[in-house]
Amino acid sequence: MDFALTESQELIKKEVSALARTFSLDYWRDKDDRAEYPHEFVRAFADNGWLGIMIDEQYGGAGLGVTEAALMLHEICASGAGTSGASPIHFYVFPPTPIIKYGTAAMKQKYLPKIAAGEIVMAFGVTEPNAGTDTSRIQTRAEKRGNRFVVNGRKVWTTNAQHANKILLLARTGDRDPAKPLRGMTLFFADLDRERISVRLIDKLGRAAVDSNEIVIDNLEVSEEDVVGAVGDGFYHLLDSLNPERIVIGIEAVGIGRAALDRAVQYAKERIVFDRPIGKNQAIAHPLAHAAAELDAAEMMCLKAGWLFDHGRQCGREANAAKLLAAEAGWNACDAALQTFGGFGYAREFYVERLWREIRLYKIAPVSQQMALNYLSEHVLGLPRSY
Repeated sequence: MDFALTESQELIKKEVSALARTFSLDYWRDKDDRAEYPHEFVRAFADNGWLGIMIDEQYGGAGLGVTEAALMLHEICASGAGTSGASPIHFYVFPPTPIIKYGTAAMKQKYLPKIAAGEIVMAFGVTEPNAGTDTSRIQTRAEKRGNRFVVNGRKVWTTNAQHANKILLLARTGDRDPAKPLRGMTLFFADLDRERISVRLIDKLGRAAVDSNEIVIDNLEVSEEDVVGAVGDGFYHLLDSLNPERIVIGIEAVGIGRAALDRAVQYAKERIVFDRPIGKNQAIAHPLAHAAAELDAAEMMCLKAGWLFDHGRQCGREANAAKLLAAEAGWNACDAALQTFGGFGYAREFYVERLWREIRLYKIAPVSQQMALNYLSEHVLGLPRSY
């Protein structure tokens, strides 16, 4: 086994870290306070060629793998940007995957260069208020009319909809068949037409800089040319991007945990109480040391899952375990960091509380810890399906 990163992978870590750290913790605190999208940050990554990291070179990307994308997102989070910085870049990694794999040559030529250049801001419309995790029960419908589809319905937790000009949208094009409940759904790369889509901002716990929304779709017309892959197989086209998303989400959580841990360790060295640095006390030192060990282990699982995916091997077990373990490790690290600061950890000026709020999302999305455990229970241990 070779656990060493390649020279190019080490260079990715170095260059991304340097670029991400040109944006200070005050920048991210201000974006969070103002609930303001980090346009400058995204533009810097676009100008330096990072947005197309997984897009083929012929379309203006770097043509690299999930492992390289994961390393990039880890360094963004480890810089202190947290989910506020990772999510906008994440949307150039995960949502384009079905287009890269299943889009027509014309679709790829039309859209992928613009995605790689940051000229397209994407939203992602799958989750619905009455379906939740049971995607087979979505109610958004797309009816064929001539050479176009007309879409009506609602989506919730649609990220980026305040700023997006395109949306990757899953809709039913056929009735739900209980024998094959996940068939009959189609994936569209549609214009986010604000005359046909109303957008309502959701006020939420963390990541205020990146918007989450409920959208209502009223007679949105989508051309046949903007169908991604085969009509009726949209859910299965999404499946190919679910493992990569779990991998990069997992390593983002590791990066956020490391950013919080770094601040806590420095504070524990400098903070003097009872004539000694608080880091000398095992009640402070041991939770931080345990958090560091958990983060290291979670990172290894993320990188193993990424290696398997990039080498065309099955990685459902590893991707779900990576997401599960990394979300827990990231949360534990941020919580231990906040506790290290004591009362100051509760104050925004020490920056840790934002990371603590943001890391909580990773135990819920893009799949809950319980659903990851359901996968491992059924598909790894062979236990009866529980739902």
